[in-house]
Amino acid sequence: MTTRRPTIGFVIDNVVGDYQSELRAGIERAAEARDVNVLTAFGAVLTAADTAESARSSFYHLLGAGTVDGIIVASSTLCHYPGVDGMRAFCRSFAPLPISSIGMAMDGIPSLMIDNGLGIEIAVGHLVDDHARRRVAYISGPAANEEARLRADAYRRALAERSVPFDDRRFVYGAFTIPSGRAAMRELLARGVDFDAVIAANDRMALGAIEVLTARGLRIPRDVLVCGFDDVGIARFTKPSLTTIRQPISRLGVAAVDAILRMIDGEPVPPLTHVQVELTLRESCGCGHHSVSTLVPPPAADSRSGAPALAEERASLERALKRAVMVPPGALDGWAMELLLSLEEELAGEPGRFLQVLQGLLDAARRQGVVLDQFQAAISLLRSRLCHPQEHGGDPAANEALEQLWHASRILIGREAVHAEGEQRLNVELAAIEVSYGARGFSACLSLPVLKRLLASELPRMQFFRVAVSLYDDAHRATLKPFFLMEDGREVEAPSASFPAHLLAPPGFWGARKRRSMVALPVAFGEVEQFGIAVLDSGATGMNYDVLRLQLGSALKAAALHREVVREVELRERLEQEKVRQESRVAARIQTTLVPRQLAIEGLELCAVMKPAAEVGGDYYDVIARPGGGWLGIGDVAGHGLAAGLIMLMIQSMISALVGSELTDSPSKILSVLNRAVYKNVRDRLERDEHATLLLLRYERSGRVTFAGAHDDMIVCSSRTGRCATIPSTGVWIGALPAIDAMTRDAEFVLEDGDVLVLYSDGVTEARNAHHEQFGLERLCRAIEAVQAAPVSVIRDRILGEVEGWCPSPDDDITIVVARYRAPG
Repeated sequence: MTTRRPTIGFVIDNVVGDYQSELRAGIERAAEARDVNVLTAFGAVLTAADTAESARSSFYHLLGAGTVDGIIVASSTLCHYPGVDGMRAFCRSFAPLPISSIGMAMDGIPSLMIDNGLGIEIAVGHLVDDHARRRVAYISGPAANEEARLRADAYRRALAERSVPFDDRRFVYGAFTIPSGRAAMRELLARGVDFDAVIAANDRMALGAIEVLTARGLRIPRDVLVCGFDDVGIARFTKPSLTTIRQPISRLGVAAVDAILRMIDGEPVPPLTHVQVELTLRESCGCGHHSVSTLVPPPAADSRSGAPALAEERASLERALKRAVMVPPGALDGWAMELLLSLEEELAGEPGRFLQVLQGLLDAARRQGVVLDQFQAAISLLRSRLCHPQEHGGDPAANEALEQLWHASRILIGREAVHAEGEQRLNVELAAIEVSYGARGFSACLSLPVLKRLLASELPRMQFFRVAVSLYDDAHRATLKPFFLMEDGREVEAPSASFPAHLLAPPGFWGARKRRSMVALPVAFGEVEQFGIAVLDSGATGMNYDVLRLQLGSALKAAALHREVVREVELRERLEQEKVRQESRVAARIQTTLVPRQLAIEGLELCAVMKPAAEVGGDYYDVIARPGGGWLGIGDVAGHGLAAGLIMLMIQSMISALVGSELTDSPSKILSVLNRAVYKNVRDRLERDEHATLLLLRYERSGRVTFAGAHDDMIVCSSRTGRCATIPSTGVWIGALPAIDAMTRDAEFVLEDGDVLVLYSDGVTEARNAHHEQFGLERLCRAIEAVQAAPVSVIRDRILGEVEGWCPSPDDDITIVVARYRAPG
């Protein structure tokens, strides 16, 4: 044994998600029970392009003998792009440390897996053998995922064993997500193939498939039976509830901890360990809500009843109870026997004893993360074994008393399960509120001192109390310099000396006396710009870690951009003789550099142009794609020169950080948050009074456009009439007032197939000819209508050509964005 407390490294793709959360919880509970440290590392993407260099090209390569004694890799969460060969190279890059893999079997690396094949075979057997279904469709996970391949092979094998022909028209691929389950089911329906049951390789795809089937008027389970895999929490609460293969995720985590500790001690471990699965029957297959163990069938009921029968069958009942309720190893030791003994005491004349012990058991189970609904199966088991009809020797009075006890027990379990679920949801909701407030502050943070003050105030609200954020101190990312330290919820002074990056946190941060569970994540912007490492205690929800990872990177990126611009400003101040020319050059570079390089949003044909004037203004536009749509933005800062460019940069960086990954954010709320930050920065930091017009549009694939803000009228040229209509914006300027919440509202319009949307700056409509006449909105509409059916690039060039012909030397920036909507086929 090692003389110090071992530290186990745990590498996983993310800490958000049912599988990831439960696996991490299992590992952390096992580590606590065995008095060892655990360090969870997540957040870096492994891609197919760098399979051999995956560890070295991400922050994972820093895990080594300086921080951990062995590493558990959640391979099934990281392998979507690298595949088996890439994951094998990734795991072996940590040698000579002991390594084990969860979810993927690899030669030479001890691996722990659920029996994927058995799970799907059980699902196929239930649908074909028990429900007589012969046309069973299958939604597979990604082709490169090892678990998905094993499950897909088992589907084919189970059909063949039952002489059910495999039809590849009933086989589709998904990506283990609800949207991919929807897409897979749409593809199945589009193929026109007949099916009477569906098995999905995970629950989320099954839930997505059910949504589409229900929307098409098919009834679950009357018309189609559906089965998932995993038994995630939401599977119990959907309508209908989902029949699924339950995999003991917590047991995988516990088994992985035990295996890696044996390896650390130099003991041999099996090359491959399987953890069994079980079928959980619910409404989506028509079987209601109960579990059928795949390990040992329950013993036959005995004709005897009452306390004597209970005492004689105590050992048998204990084994059956342990099969009925899935409890992680090491948790709730002796619970089944304690429950049986309390029942004996109840039957021997000690009323209330059974419910008292059951209440304590449920309290302990909730603390251990056990699903409380499972104990309903334990009550059903006891009822079936101990209550018998009078004709079989049963005692009617005893049966009646037991029936009342079972009824009270079910009420107690149901109540506690609802409380546990409510408590969990409340914690998530409260965490989401805290994260939401904190994220707004991060997105508007433009300097490192302000970021440190924000971390000190917001991290405890996000349930982080021990934190080390360190930034890379050299180009090779070999050393880190402490940036922010927190202990017991209070900021402490960070040491000034740099330290080797493989330590992840400053010397002394880890401590040696107290057992710790920590989480390490990269501080990065996108997948390329890596700023440093953050190490945090592990008491917060997974969402908090993921949001903080994104916000920290965005804040440091914004601060870096801000510092760069400030340095440019200082340089201009030292070059008085070339001030105007140099400022214009820098402003033009800022303006043109921030123009999006690729214009791509699903359902829109896009093109744009921005032409800075001789005295550069502050025009802005952006195109941000998101799943199912995206964001369009256009604006213009009042004034010219470097100050306008700097304000435009603030607006661009803040909008990029504020728009979420899902199309659920309100444009008006985003603009209100943005306005407060811009107003304060422009007045307090730049000591200026500029403002900006800004229009923010949230486009959805259905054609609906939600917008807010104040800018020039939008133009929509109808594909049906060929005529233009203008849509005014009714908001207020950004940066003119401290708060604009009360005056900023969302509005919307809907694009039809072929409609053309044109956004522009006032450099178009206010361009003046030699007679000082403005180009105007009417001429702009005529130019669009003249080429309405042409490609969007032709429309853009027609507008630009006519404006430049009208005003050969414009004195304001010209920005034009043209988008044609194409409805889904």
